[in-house]
Amino acid sequence: MSNPPGRRETGGGVPVQRADARANRVRILDVAEEVFGKGGESASTEEVARLAGVGIATVFRHFPTKAALLEAVLVRRFDRLREQAETLLDAADPGKAFADFFRYLVADAPAKIGIAEALLDAGGDGGGEAAQASDELRRAFGSLLRRAQQAGVIRDDVELPEVYALLAGVSRAAADGHLDEEGRAQVLTIVFDGLAPRP
Repeated sequence: MSNPPGRRETGGGVPVQRADARANRVRILDVAEEVFGKGGESASTEEVARLAGVGIATVFRHFPTKAALLEAVLVRRFDRLREQAETLLDAADPGKAFADFFRYLVADAPAKIGIAEALLDAGGDGGGEAAQASDELRRAFGSLLRRAQQAGVIRDDVELPEVYALLAGVSRAAADGHLDEEGRAQVLTIVFDGLAPRP
């Protein structure tokens, strides 16, 4: 039986993606993240294929459905954010690390929410690998919160669900266009003031 396009077999009969197929997959994901991050559910796989310089058949060879493509984009985005959070766990200033990452997540929210909404519109349920990657990001964020609390710069009577609810609220407001850059900065100042230890 012949191998699927873009694959060859190793000596043990295990299929391995060719380098050009791997490069196509990465390029498709890069473009899809940008296209769906900006266009949300109105963006199309045809636009992704055109901007990635591949045929639509190549996109669907790697990702059988639009939902599969969007889930892969979302998983990769969550993984990248989690890795960023984990690198901050050794920061010399835990309070600054937590606040900087909180700000970054809010700034990143419009694109992330656009991709997530496109996934739901394409028939995905946001479960599976995307849900697992989201949970891992949440745990990494929780570790940053605990370090900041241990350093005495975040009040110790708040827990992760409460702080994550604040993050989600500010992120949604930013994504919906209710906050310009100045408004977002002011809201974040209020949030951080509220999270500061009580005198």
